[in-house]
Amino acid sequence: MGNTIVPARGRKVMATFVKQRYLFLMLLPAFVLVFLFSYIPLSGWIIAFVNYRPGSDYSSLQWMGLQQFTNFFAKSSDYIYLLRNTLAMNIGSLITNLVTAFIFALLMNEIRIRFFGKLIQTITFFPFFISWVIIYSFSSALFATSAGAINETLVGWGIVEEGFNFLGDPKYAWVFMIALGAWKYLGYNSVIFISSIASISNEYYEAAQIDGANRFQRVWYITIPGMIPTLIVLLILNSGWILNSNFEQFYLFTNPTNWEKMEVLDIYIYKYGLQLLNFPYATAVGIMKTFVSLILIVAVNAISKKATDKAIF
Repeated sequence: MGNTIVPARGRKVMATFVKQRYLFLMLLPAFVLVFLFSYIPLSGWIIAFVNYRPGSDYSSLQWMGLQQFTNFFAKSSDYIYLLRNTLAMNIGSLITNLVTAFIFALLMNEIRIRFFGKLIQTITFFPFFISWVIIYSFSSALFATSAGAINETLVGWGIVEEGFNFLGDPKYAWVFMIALGAWKYLGYNSVIFISSIASISNEYYEAAQIDGANRFQRVWYITIPGMIPTLIVLLILNSGWILNSNFEQFYLFTNPTNWEKMEVLDIYIYKYGLQLLNFPYATAVGIMKTFVSLILIVAVNAISKKATDKAIF
């Protein structure tokens, strides 16, 4: 029985491959790029377990085991503020980005003037293409304490006596970073939700309108439920990036006055790996971050599957 099932399954897989061979050929470049730049570099993880010295042969290096991993927790209290900063800003950014994009897509769908809707969508999508270097320059010009346009205006009009130090005061760091990220990615994230709205059949709206449902009721009972599966998928996919921060953003906005609230795991890895040249320690921290991210995405997927019966795997 087993001898006949296995070949039958093999023939079925082969038939599917032949039938969809052009789709697989289209995916081939992506597979090659991921293999070259995401999987082959994993061989470098070995330096986290040895007494690595640049230029040395791996076979001649002393095996250190998990010493670098234990150093992160046993000999350093850095992980306390690092995890606090990373989780606070990344979870805040995840929730804010998804909620703002969700609401914005709902509002965009209710605009009946086509040209006006396209114009707003284009304007909100444009910041996604602006680099963080330019955004930092704009932020410095607008929010700098002494010469920032907004602070000068507030002080000049007598609204405040002294300008707000948005770029240097630690108490503004988290809110400022989350707000900048939401502004930059609003248009990009909303496109996904707008696409999910477009996939909802018009027959639902027509049937609801015949039954006497007003505009708000059609949004509440049809549009929003139709967007929830997309929201869940995005939440699951983004949960794996909870410990990954936008390096360029935090590298540019971190300074000596706000570093205590701004330093995240990616900046910490950069500091020890490329500035202090402690490659084994930086690699060990990166490995821990990767495995925790994998655990998070699997856990969130399992919770979503049990609670909503919706999952990505």
